[in-house]
Amino acid sequence: MIKPHGSDELNPLFVYDSSENDALRKEAEGLASIVVSSATAANAVMLGAGYFNPLTGYMTKADALSVAENMKTTSGLFWPTPVLNLVDDAGSIKAGDRIALKDPNVEGNPVLAIMDVEAVEAFSDEDIAMMTDKVYRANDEEHPGVIAFKAQGKVCLSGPIKVLNFSYFQSEFPDTFRTAVEIRNDISERGWKKVVAFQTRNPMHLAHEELCHMAMDRLDCDGLVIHMLLGKLKKGDIPAPVRDAAIRKMVELYFPANSAEVTGYGFDMLYAGPREGVLHAVFRQNMGATHFIIGRDHAGVGDYYGAFDAQTIFKEEVPEGALEIEIFEADHTAYSKKLDKVVMMCEAPDHTKDDFVLLSGTKVREMLGNGIAPPKEFSRPEVAQILMDYYKSLQ
Repeated sequence: MIKPHGSDELNPLFVYDSSENDALRKEAEGLASIVVSSATAANAVMLGAGYFNPLTGYMTKADALSVAENMKTTSGLFWPTPVLNLVDDAGSIKAGDRIALKDPNVEGNPVLAIMDVEAVEAFSDEDIAMMTDKVYRANDEEHPGVIAFKAQGKVCLSGPIKVLNFSYFQSEFPDTFRTAVEIRNDISERGWKKVVAFQTRNPMHLAHEELCHMAMDRLDCDGLVIHMLLGKLKKGDIPAPVRDAAIRKMVELYFPANSAEVTGYGFDMLYAGPREGVLHAVFRQNMGATHFIIGRDHAGVGDYYGAFDAQTIFKEEVPEGALEIEIFEADHTAYSKKLDKVVMMCEAPDHTKDDFVLLSGTKVREMLGNGIAPPKEFSRPEVAQILMDYYKSLQ
């Protein structure tokens, strides 16, 4: 199986030993504590689940700035985005303290992790501007990722953590949330050797489904891991339970047995385009995928990124050998009226736009909201029904 990023073995930060976990929870009752941001909590979940291997906790100021500037830590580890615990005010917390990190997303704010604070440092306005410019390629107040990043504060608490639970992800998505450890085990048990991963934060329509089939066929893969984001999105995005139901129905009906696995991970969307695409590749390698599909406007939002910037970054900015996972580059896929099947648009040079079945997201949402199923060339009827039922429930 493919090695994890940065180490020979996966090193998840979750405390699996029940007696140690119980002892840390009891210890936490006597520790100073902070309710962290949703982004910090999501980072803890990803660290605990092994997706952020080989990181041992939250980055220092120097590491975060180095990662933003050069995509590597001060020790030389390749990493595409800062992994931080940011607060507005650290209060009396200082280097050497042991603190409890409390979950902002669960009622009662239970302890999510125990942290050994190695440094308390402040970012300047210039530091924040540099990081947003490098990571998000934007620095304005309209970009949802920039807004979320700047809202966390400028004081950085760094140091190793021990994760005690997986926030709301395990309880709310028991059939879907999986750690990198669990997915590696699943891949091994299924006997898959070559595995392609597909990232989604949306329901999958026919073009997405066929793209996965194309990737599996062309790469001669044994299996597909559909890996959906279960964390916070922007306003208007379809909730995770609805996406989950729609994707599961598609896999049940249109994929052969033991060829596809539907899973999810606990993280908040960054909307960081190319840099987030690289982060996605890192943690797909950690979960055992050998290949990863990067399509048009991967992890993008609005018009901030070029259509294929998330592919170009792997050629122009990711050092050779930095990652073992391979990228499957995909163009926009759509149903061809001429060929009577879904194709990558770049592979149909004799087509005009009128030769494809193309519907905007706005148009699809409008149709679904009015109880009208998109054409079968765009969406499987069983998937469309689940989405129509969701939009009907909003009325």
